[in-house]
Amino acid sequence: MKYALVTGGSRGIGRAVCIELAQMGYPVIINYNNNDVAAKETKEIIEKNGGTAELMQFDIANAEQVDVTLENWIDSHPDDYIAVLVNNAGIRNDVTMLWMNNEQWSEVIDTNLNGFFYVTRRLLKDMLTKRWGRIINVVSLSGIKGLPGQTNYSASKAGVIGATKALAQETAKRNITVNAVAPGFIKSDMTKDFDEKAFKDIIPVGRFGDAEEVAHAVAFLASEKASYITGEVISINGGLHT
Repeated sequence: MKYALVTGGSRGIGRAVCIELAQMGYPVIINYNNNDVAAKETKEIIEKNGGTAELMQFDIANAEQVDVTLENWIDSHPDDYIAVLVNNAGIRNDVTMLWMNNEQWSEVIDTNLNGFFYVTRRLLKDMLTKRWGRIINVVSLSGIKGLPGQTNYSASKAGVIGATKALAQETAKRNITVNAVAPGFIKSDMTKDFDEKAFKDIIPVGRFGDAEEVAHAVAFLASEKASYITGEVISINGGLHT
């Protein structure tokens, strides 16, 4: 059986993606780090709608946790594999570089960039062996355009964009596509401290996006309909940057 794993799947864009993939028929693995309540809520929503979901707790920035947790899952599912991976988990810690300390730089890079590597590397072998897989990385407008106060975040997301393009070329012959979606201002915990009214005049569509609008794009990239698309970055930003 083909499973889908969504990192940071308990809230916001991650929750919307989990729900969307479950509606496509995938048993969904909801990864989360700390928020047990939100993760259980996401699982309950999926199951209430007739889908299948399970919880998987680990910190994507902790290489040992990632390896042990995923290896245990693989050992306990000898006839299944994780065929769809959505690298969604990420953090921000905004501060101008002049005042940024080592920890503020490292914690964002460790989660957003190294976490992508730890999880993807562990699941790639089964996809290659089965000759089918979908890897979708949730990056950001910040990784394409760069935003002031986000040199750490922009660097981490730009790194994932580069890795997306390189990995896509490594895996294409085995029917594994690797793509990214780059949200702009989306209503979520990541943007809860932003004033939507202050930004609406610079966003051509005049509003923040909804998490479901990102999830629709992710679901398309996870489907057979997107089998000839790989190494691409799809911007979802209401026309803010093209």
